[in-house]
Order: sequence, then structure tokens, then C-alpha cells
Amino acid sequence: MMMIRRATERGSAEHGWLHSKHTFSFANYYDPSHMGFRNLRVINEDRVEPGEGFGTHPHRDMEIISYVLDGALEHRDSMGNGSVIRPGDVQRMSAGTGVTHSEYNHSKDELVHFLQIWIEPSEFAIAPGYEQKAFSDAQKRNQLRLVGSQDGREGSVVIHQDVDLYASLLDPGESVNFQRRPDRHVWIQVVRGAVRVNGEELSAGDAISTSDVDNVEIAGVDTAEVLLFDLS
Repeated sequence: MMMIRRATERGSAEHGWLHSKHTFSFANYYDPSHMGFRNLRVINEDRVEPGEGFGTHPHRDMEIISYVLDGALEHRDSMGNGSVIRPGDVQRMSAGTGVTHSEYNHSKDELVHFLQIWIEPSEFAIAPGYEQKAFSDAQKRNQLRLVGSQDGREGSVVIHQDVDLYASLLDPGESVNFQRRPDRHVWIQVVRGAVRVNGEELSAGDAISTSDVDNVEIAGVDTAEVLLFDLS
């Protein structure tokens, strides 16, 4: 069985400088039927106005992943890291025992559009950590590219949880297949464009999940980008 979460059903927040869509309950949006999926707790699709952003604020005991779609996101944290995250980059911050950070639109002229993803860690009170890696379009084109994992294999960022995170860019008519392992759970987030997952048509912002379908086929309807989470 596959469960669909439509983009139009998500929560939303409008703050003038921030336009946000919440796949799962977050901040003032609460839906007891959408509190997360396994260890996947947050998928926020954020658009931040030029020169604006999130001031310094704290986190703890969470794996936080930023995935930029358009523009550039400027990051600074209490560990001494400062960087600019651009399309193709995957940033992982382990909040652990506690960290503060800020995120701003690096541009004074253009929106920054990105996903912020939270995954509950397998162990609490770890030392805070930071990692950022770039993955080219060619690495993701019509294939599932591992970009995050517990063991950091294939050059992926390390996530402190039993999860594999894949990214794919699909051309129209091209497809990728994923074999779900026993006792695993799959969440697919459509980032851009439109795809067909096991016959179900999905557009940007839509998601689909399964805990019992073994073979998952993702086919590009038009040029599309997806993230696939393989969760324990």
C-alpha cells in the first residue's frame, strides 16, 4: 500500500519575509495524523525573501539537513562554521548537546528556496557536528544518488540515524527503481516537476510513502527532482 501526502494538504506559514510549507506538524501547524514518518520528523519547504532570514536560535538532539533548490543560503553556527549553501549542496548539522545557528538569504535580490529536513537521531546528547558536500547534477541524473547515510558511504554526509537519503534528477520518460528491504520504510518527496510512482502521479510538494511495497518505480513525467528516504 502507498500513502500520498498532497502538497495542497500541507500546513503553511506566512511571515512576510518567510513563506513556508510544512509536510509534518511544525510550530503553529499541528495535525496529529501527520507528526512525522518513522524517524523523519520535519520537511519544511521554505522561501526566504532577499536579505532576510532566521536569526540565531538554538537546537538540540536533532539531525538537520538543508537542501537548497534555488538561490543561496548563508549559514553560521556556534561551532565556528560559516558557509553558503547552493543548489547541489547537502548540509548536515547534528545539534546533539546543543548548538545555535542562523540562516539568511545570501542574496539581496533573489529569493532562496530550500528544504529543511529534521531526522531524530539514534542517540541523544552526542557532540554537535557539521558537514557539507556538493553533488553534481550528473551524479543524480536518471539515477538515485546516495547523499546521506549512517556510515557516510559513497561520499555521502553522515546522518546519526539508520537512514539512507537519495536524490535524483529525472528526465521525462526516464525512471529509477528502488528495492525496499524487509522491515524498511520509504518516503519519497517530490521537489520539482512531476513524476509517476508505481502509477500514482505526483507533482512538486507531493509525497508518497510505503512500508510494504517491495519494488518502487519513479518515472519522470516532466523534468523532475525527488528525494527518497529509506528509513528503519
